[in-house]
Amino acid sequence: MYEPIRTKSVHSTRAGSASEFPHRSREEELDIQLAGHLAALLTVTDELRGLTPSHDLDTAAERLSEQVGRLRGGHGPLRAAPSAAGDPLALHQRAHALAGRALVVAASRADTAAAILAAERMDAHAGALAEPEHTGQAEPKELSTTA
Repeated sequence: MYEPIRTKSVHSTRAGSASEFPHRSREEELDIQLAGHLAALLTVTDELRGLTPSHDLDTAAERLSEQVGRLRGGHGPLRAAPSAAGDPLALHQRAHALAGRALVVAASRADTAAAILAAERMDAHAGALAEPEHTGQAEPKELSTTA
């Protein structure tokens, strides 16, 4: 009924078996993923540095850059000049989420240095989000005892 196929399938490969293809190990995949999360966190940190310069953010950016370079085999991250526009609250929320993702990957990879850095950044951004100026609440005033 049907004519037999006389040519090789377009889906066959020249290499023959799948074992001849280069594959990355789980650790290599986790390194790539962790470097990506930390690079994204570095980008947000640089944006925050442009809006609200601080020594803490400068130090964090240096440490993040070192970790990304380590994970990428010595190739440091590309960094753009931050734009001095944006909402600091939204940037802190984004940075907190990215630090959380980096922490999860660092923990599964058993990378203590990256996990500590990610946890510190989560705490710093959570603290920035909890500040009264971000919550819309006024700071509590001291009660005077004199009437």
